[in-house]
Amino acid sequence: MERTLILLKPDALQRAIVGEIITRFERVGLKIVAAKVVQPSKEQYYYHYETIGKMISRRGQEVFDVTLEFMQEGPVLAMVLEGIEAVSLVRKMVGTTEPKAAAPGTIRGDYSHISFNFANSNGMSIPNLIHASGDLDDATQEIAHWFTKDEVFEYDTVHAKYTQGKK
Repeated sequence: MERTLILLKPDALQRAIVGEIITRFERVGLKIVAAKVVQPSKEQYYYHYETIGKMISRRGQEVFDVTLEFMQEGPVLAMVLEGIEAVSLVRKMVGTTEPKAAAPGTIRGDYSHISFNFANSNGMSIPNLIHASGDLDDATQEIAHWFTKDEVFEYDTVHAKYTQGKK
């Protein structure tokens, strides 16, 4: 079983669509093994976005700064989801980072629409609702950064036979 981190960003909480997003993950058979609402510090975000995610080298300092400012507009819901190939499954469900390009049926495709061009020309971060780990290595580092071992739980579900291949 794989585990992956998602962060429901301030725009998801402020728009009150958290329940709809979580429902999508549960319906596909992913199991929530950790969750908490937090208001992270700049240092925690720096570690997440730059130490792990290398955002400055990939997208530049300006994008990094705007993203950190946006992420501090309110709390986030940090969650660990578990399931078969959870990292790639969640990435598929979330859709591409740019909401305008995200396919209908994905979380970003259904609930957001702003383009990189619009965000960049207006000096704003792109409100794309959710962060999802990019790969298994990132997921492992991100989970360890956001949660202690005592905050991540092991338990069985009644539908594990059908969603996790358990007998």
